[in-house]
Amino acid sequence: MKHLFVLILGATLVFGGVTASLADTSGSFRGASNHVTTGNVTVTKNADGTATITLASNFSLDGAPDPWVGLGRNGKFVPATNAGKLKSKTGGQSYTVPAGVDVDSFNEVYIYCVRFNVPLGVATLK
Repeated sequence: MKHLFVLILGATLVFGGVTASLADTSGSFRGASNHVTTGNVTVTKNADGTATITLASNFSLDGAPDPWVGLGRNGKFVPATNAGKLKSKTGGQSYTVPAGVDVDSFNEVYIYCVRFNVPLGVATLK
């Protein structure tokens, strides 16, 4: 018989060695700058102080020459939050937020074209 071990530490859950934050935020993408961007995203605060942006398996972008993943607030992308170049135009993928970025200071996840300095998709976090 297998047992599920759950330990609650403040706002963090530990499931048999896997850590998840109760403060995860999520949202759904909407297209921007005449691009079609859809799917869900979650921002997770990790036990080690970092954060992860996870695009769900239903993520899709119609295409762009230089798409990156990052954070923003109130309709404005913040370049210092670039978490990495988009790995694929579709499907689930994860990105680590740069060290020292306080994800609580942001309320949006962006797919952003660095080359043309335009948003391709924005998800407002809840």
